[in-house]
Amino acid sequence: MTNKLFSSACVLMLFLGQTAQANIEVSFIESAPKDRFVINNVGGCALDNLTLDIDLSKSAGRLIFDTTSSGAGVEVFQPFEVREGAIKVTSPEGVKDGDSKLSISIATLPSGKSVSFTIDVDDTLPRSALGNIRVAGSEIENGMVKVSSKDVKPTTALFSRASKATLVVPSCKTS
Repeated sequence: MTNKLFSSACVLMLFLGQTAQANIEVSFIESAPKDRFVINNVGGCALDNLTLDIDLSKSAGRLIFDTTSSGAGVEVFQPFEVREGAIKVTSPEGVKDGDSKLSISIATLPSGKSVSFTIDVDDTLPRSALGNIRVAGSEIENGMVKVSSKDVKPTTALFSRASKATLVVPSCKTS
């Protein structure tokens, strides 16, 4: 009797679709001349119409985006550039030189896939481990990432010293 009940429950789960985590990992990669942010769906569900906010204002290095040759950044600058995926800046005025926040929309992020963009990030510390042009992992620590959509309740995470933030998204249907 127990085996029949278990088998019936398994069939019902397959029929209704199973739930899975839809976690997102955001990585910051320091590189010259362009720094890169990679947004990877490490969960089991495709995600659509996401809004992803990056706020570096409370990061240990008081990080800013350096997008023009004049302004708050130091020496090398790089504007926002999509590298992979359907990403669009949704910040009201785009990403201005010296901003510490940006908002993007991601049309779709299938399970196991990633999207990415490049931009220059500088620290604003009077003295820093790698100078103001390059960002050490400890300098992005406490920068915040937030993700939301019509189907995803707003979820936040902080960057670690390893330059990663993992957003734990509530369960979703895999079917």
